[in-house]
Amino acid sequence: MGDMATNGKPDFGILLLLADQEFVRELRAATAEQGFDDQGRSDGFVLRTLGAAPTTISGLAERLEISKQGAGQIIEDMERRGYVERRPDPTDGRARLLSLSARGEAALAAARKFHQSYERRLRREHGDEAIDAVRAVLTAMAGESQTTDPHFRALMF
Repeated sequence: MGDMATNGKPDFGILLLLADQEFVRELRAATAEQGFDDQGRSDGFVLRTLGAAPTTISGLAERLEISKQGAGQIIEDMERRGYVERRPDPTDGRARLLSLSARGEAALAAARKFHQSYERRLRREHGDEAIDAVRAVLTAMAGESQTTDPHFRALMF
């Protein structure tokens, strides 16, 4: 019965999951080679978010859709590993802004470089038309509300 539902083809959702896992495995290997072998699961999202603009713990929690406590724990860990810095907010003496340290900036640059080279490799192997089609499908799957949401747009570029 399972084969009938997918016409004998691998399940699409499972393929998406496996493709994501392989992408992350290759990303982690590439960044580890550059000295970033201590990356946590959430680090990429935090690096991209703070790379777009400094923010507070509350702002980060909102963007990542997690509790302030959870965001605080992630930041404490990333700060301990040298990826994030806290600085006084020049507009609010009570608040502290989170920003990327030099190590955080370098890790983000390494990840972005990997993302670009990964796509170039896929384009060489499968052609521009195929990759543009995959990008269109993934964009449609993510939905306009996700791709235009300011919280997620910061992660996309």
